[in-house]
Amino acid sequence: MTLQTRIEEKLTAAFAPERLSVINESHLHAGHLPDMTGTGETHMRVRIVSAKFAGMPRLARHRAITELLKPELDAGLHALAVEPAAPGEPVRW
Repeated sequence: MTLQTRIEEKLTAAFAPERLSVINESHLHAGHLPDMTGTGETHMRVRIVSAKFAGMPRLARHRAITELLKPELDAGLHALAVEPAAPGEPVRW
């Protein structure tokens, strides 16, 4: 199972999102470090809309997601961009 799939499954189970997109952006970061070739799963972007974020401050939303994905971060996920929203909130994507 890919890292991207694991992240999607964890986010779906925890937040029951209306919309979810997990985007592998590793290719955009090739060469940032000597061992980053852009071919792996080192940089991910999460775009998620969930009713569970309603009334929750942006920082708390980020913390909830990064806490859930801490095992992936500890195992080598180098960067995680998070774009959380509650239903009805404007998004740029």
